[in-house]
Amino acid sequence: MIIAVDASGGEYAPHEIVKGAIKAAQEYEVEIALVGRKEILSVLAGRYLGKLGITIVDASQTIGDHESPVEAVHSKPNSSIVVGTNLLRDGVASAFVSAGNTGAVFYSALASLGKIKGIERPAIGSLISIDTTEPALLIDAGANADCRPSYLVQFAQLGTIYIREILGISSPRVGLLNNGEEDTKGNRLAQESYHLLKESKLNFIGNIEGHDISRGRADVIVTDGFTGNIVLKTIEGLGDTFLKSRQAGRVLSEAYHLQGRALLLDVGLGSLAKRMDYREYGGACLLGVNGNIIIAHGRSQAKAVKNAIASARQTVARGVWQKIKEENYE
Repeated sequence: MIIAVDASGGEYAPHEIVKGAIKAAQEYEVEIALVGRKEILSVLAGRYLGKLGITIVDASQTIGDHESPVEAVHSKPNSSIVVGTNLLRDGVASAFVSAGNTGAVFYSALASLGKIKGIERPAIGSLISIDTTEPALLIDAGANADCRPSYLVQFAQLGTIYIREILGISSPRVGLLNNGEEDTKGNRLAQESYHLLKESKLNFIGNIEGHDISRGRADVIVTDGFTGNIVLKTIEGLGDTFLKSRQAGRVLSEAYHLQGRALLLDVGLGSLAKRMDYREYGGACLLGVNGNIIIAHGRSQAKAVKNAIASARQTVARGVWQKIKEENYE
């Protein structure tokens, strides 16, 4: 198993990407191909080359976060994103991990790998866990801002397969994110999607509301990419704000007469903070394309990169892509 890692993508590339890749190679015993500027990567990873199964694939160009995905993919064929995706296409790598421009990763995957037969639009599936024992998959988490009802049904199918294979839940509960439980609630997309999901063979439990996300009511939370991305970033922002808020910390400290780690453990917030930390899951899976692609957070540092590689390793080992290809989407 060789996992290609975009060493040029993300706010902390290449140093933190390389550090995370080295830790993953040490812990998970996977071969890693670092994709980026060879002269830089040779210095950063030089003493590990040939020892941990780490190699370097030269990619002289980088796609910035604010560049147009379509234009950048076409104009920068030697970028780390395009080169990494092509390694997957050519069978050199089993998976590709990138913390770079999400739109560029998505478009490069479409252009190079193509969609799985029957899939209208691939989607990003992101594991989230707030106050439940098992995480849920939020899909779509940002790939498709404008959706049709048929897209959401396929998102539910993709999410069902992913959760079944990754978490071992034989019949994942599928919930449609809406502003009410009744089938008449929501906009036209939500109402039409509800009826299609109800007619499907999926374990559809109906509409779920925002407050249900933290209650573990569904294993697969289906929505359009516009809404899903807002939900995802709200959870991330809440976690960041909670952990960094001096005022909240002072109030809790005064109430419990404890500080720091002892406070978090005593009030049961240590595990909550950990579950809300995007670094624990590392990345989201792009489902519906012909290959295993993990999209890591743009702010990923070594820990998040290591966990994203772990996610890629698990996705490959469980044969998620192959299982998705076997499904009938007609």
